[in-house]
Amino acid sequence: MMQTWLLVVSSVHASLATAAGIVIVSSCRDVMTDRHWLANGFVFFGAPYMVYDIYAMYLTNYHIQRVKRCDDAYRKHSLQTVKAFLLRDRLLVIHHLVLLLVFLPITLFFRRGLGDFFIGCLFITEFSTPFISIGKILIQLGLEDTRLHRINGVMVLVSFFTCRILLFPFMYWMYGRQCDMPLHRVPFHMPLHCNVGNLALLAPQVYWFILLLKKAHRLYQRQKRRKGDAHKDGPKTE
Repeated sequence: MMQTWLLVVSSVHASLATAAGIVIVSSCRDVMTDRHWLANGFVFFGAPYMVYDIYAMYLTNYHIQRVKRCDDAYRKHSLQTVKAFLLRDRLLVIHHLVLLLVFLPITLFFRRGLGDFFIGCLFITEFSTPFISIGKILIQLGLEDTRLHRINGVMVLVSFFTCRILLFPFMYWMYGRQCDMPLHRVPFHMPLHCNVGNLALLAPQVYWFILLLKKAHRLYQRQKRRKGDAHKDGPKTE
């Protein structure tokens, strides 16, 4: 129940972030200088959520392991349980900490009022999160072999690839269009720290997308084998 509630809250936050991003992007004609209050406002709103989400993930992992394991390690909270959580969900924890310790101060204090459009684009990357959460909830309900789960799986792949990977070349293209330069010249025109920052954001998205593709392939192969076994075990006619 706690894990399901965590997924629901995550989906609500992601939906709000996506809506804020769409509002910001659609409001900024100049990708560098146009301002929208939501660019900073939603960061103030989202920062406490990141702290909550790390804590909620830890509690969820703690109670799941407490039920699965019958040893003394999970009888109470300890450095060992925290360490086990950090090892298990280290990528998500690092992702949240980077947002809190790097993305938040850059957005609020070091942009000099520039780039609200790009902040909005980064908010839109959350569009795929509700579909990921729905997939996990369907698995918890034992519906992983249903058509609904397959359709949602396609939506996960499409939304993730579009909003978390293709979004980065889109931002470069929008900057190049405003500066009247072709896409392939944009990285050489931008400051090095901007390219490094975008690469640091893009790299884990590519990694997670590869994991999603592998998971989708495993599910497809499993369902294919089940159909083959069902066909073999079906009634034979002479």
